[in-house]
Amino acid sequence: MEKIMDNLGFINVGLKQTTYKNKIIGFILTLLGVIKAIFTIRKDDYLVLQYPLKKYYSFLCRITRIKGGKVITLIHDLGSFRRKRLTPDQERSRLAYTDYIIALNDAMKDWLIRDGYKQPIGVLGFWDYLSDATPITKQAPLKPYEVIYVGGLTRKRNSFMYAFDKSEHPEGYIFTVYGGGFEYDTIRNKDIIGYKGFVNSDEIIRSSTGDYGLVWYGHSIDKIDGVFGEYQPIQTPHKPSLYIRCHLPVIIWSKSALAPFVLENRIGICIDSLSQLDDVLSNISNEEYLEMKKNTIKMSEKIARGHFFTQAYLEAEKRLSASQS
Repeated sequence: MEKIMDNLGFINVGLKQTTYKNKIIGFILTLLGVIKAIFTIRKDDYLVLQYPLKKYYSFLCRITRIKGGKVITLIHDLGSFRRKRLTPDQERSRLAYTDYIIALNDAMKDWLIRDGYKQPIGVLGFWDYLSDATPITKQAPLKPYEVIYVGGLTRKRNSFMYAFDKSEHPEGYIFTVYGGGFEYDTIRNKDIIGYKGFVNSDEIIRSSTGDYGLVWYGHSIDKIDGVFGEYQPIQTPHKPSLYIRCHLPVIIWSKSALAPFVLENRIGICIDSLSQLDDVLSNISNEEYLEMKKNTIKMSEKIARGHFFTQAYLEAEKRLSASQS
């Protein structure tokens, strides 16, 4: 998001984003960035904050208002919904300082409105994904389809993949898995589950030969469960954007917030349970797949240039400007 803002000509009012293991150094640099912001913000400026911003969010909002500016907040995560570290009242009070909210999707927007948020709320729609890597150009796929999964697969976090080792051999697909923590030595059916280990995302974009990208979390093949499962009805994960940059149509849970977007843009399929996957993929024709592929490539071109954040920001600026006139 910061890179997209740089490309749009934004000025960074703080310091360049860095990561330090030393908490004292991290605290000092964050404080210096906040101090710099105090002297950088001017009247009629729009300050874009990415939420959650733990310690200084309310302070920066107040300073911006005192100086005659407006605050636009892009929500990445809601602490009261996902991690439960804030009560809904605490988070509502904190976000009351912003002038405009960019929610991740329509479901999150509706949830915020129902929960009593009074600010104007726009929608991001889909995460942009910047990468200079070029995906492989493939011909029409031959069944079984190759389904890619990228993510952590420790048994504690996402053990659903191990269930496929006990199921009947599918006719419609095989899996290729990227990421850490997968106990591949325990898998018996290695002809249906291949493991690549941890691979850099740019390299996945350049080298993936898959046909679909799977978006799934938790321990069950029948639904997305656990903390991620509770959050999926209003959350937009980054994983679908990586798949789209790979030119892979996505397979997504039908109850997730992104499901309507996937269906509307025809960039993948929605399923209730992974137990349906074999039947669903076996019945997709080459013509249907190629249509999804074409739409996926168009979507990849959009997110590669920051289309969704750019549009969401311009809408925010337009609405805030209109409210002042």
